[in-house]
Amino acid sequence: MKSLSAALALIAPVQAGLRFPCSTLTFQRLDPVVQPGSNPSAHVHHIVGGNAFNATMTGDVGERATCTTCQMAEDFSNYWTATLYFKHPTNGSYHRVPPVPVQPLLGGSNGAQGGLTVYYTQFDLSRDNLNQQPIKAFPPGFRMTVGSPTANSKNHAGLSYQCMSGSSRGTITNTMPTKPCTGGIFTTHHFPPCWDGKNLDSPDHQSHMYNTVTSEGFTNAPACPASHPVRVPQVAYETVWDTTKFNSMWPSGAPNPFVWSFEGSPTGYGTHADYMFGWKGDSLQRAMNKSECFYDGCNAITKQAMATASQCTVKDMVGEETVGWLPSLPGKDGSG
Repeated sequence: MKSLSAALALIAPVQAGLRFPCSTLTFQRLDPVVQPGSNPSAHVHHIVGGNAFNATMTGDVGERATCTTCQMAEDFSNYWTATLYFKHPTNGSYHRVPPVPVQPLLGGSNGAQGGLTVYYTQFDLSRDNLNQQPIKAFPPGFRMTVGSPTANSKNHAGLSYQCMSGSSRGTITNTMPTKPCTGGIFTTHHFPPCWDGKNLDSPDHQSHMYNTVTSEGFTNAPACPASHPVRVPQVAYETVWDTTKFNSMWPSGAPNPFVWSFEGSPTGYGTHADYMFGWKGDSLQRAMNKSECFYDGCNAITKQAMATASQCTVKDMVGEETVGWLPSLPGKDGSG
């Protein structure tokens, strides 16, 4: 498989969308989309983005936040996924796996800490097609999820794993790796590209969206249906989980010992992610209207140094240990 560096070299002259790092904001058992107001929520999440993040979030998030862990300084959205843990094969204890910045880091990205990389693509990784396919940015208050912690089979194209070997990402699969990965576990979450144009959310946090993508990777989505006619940016997250320090504790031939913070199926089909829009004003729409807005950003969007972004924090609102060797996953011992 070609490295990302080679892929970037191939697509860089065209430019169509945004790709930028966000440092970790916090690890907490909060979920203002699926379990608004619950403190704590069911399982631990890895959260990046604006410091308006809280157990309950409504309205214009971007207007309330004062800092963001994302490189795009006008992006106060929040992005989160479940957290990966290592389950000790012999004593059954759990240890949180740290995320590391996705490589290669682009210009001005030094100083990123943990976190994940966010994409907003207009078409795919080689074209923008803005003349034929206008992209409408999300409105304030918009949120959505992709995937489900209860899934025990493939339920959405674009939820994938890659077993990294050094800097090579390896083959894309829909299930957890079955052998130790010398470069860590790479996870991707692609969100649907079609919106009903009316609802900022839906009871299941997914029905207001529609996915026309059936393949893995950054491919153009087929036309949106009449029920969900509005084409929005194709949002995706990439995360590298540094599983390398636990590989020596994975006995040869033993089942995969890595689990999500909700545990779920050992296949990892339950991988999922949440998105809460929080760009300031019309900043995202300005970027989606520009062909030159890709990778290093564009003149339409202000960037900040990642050393500055990484200083953005929120307080611990739950007050529980999520790291170190734990006898059970947070929320799975009857607490909360």
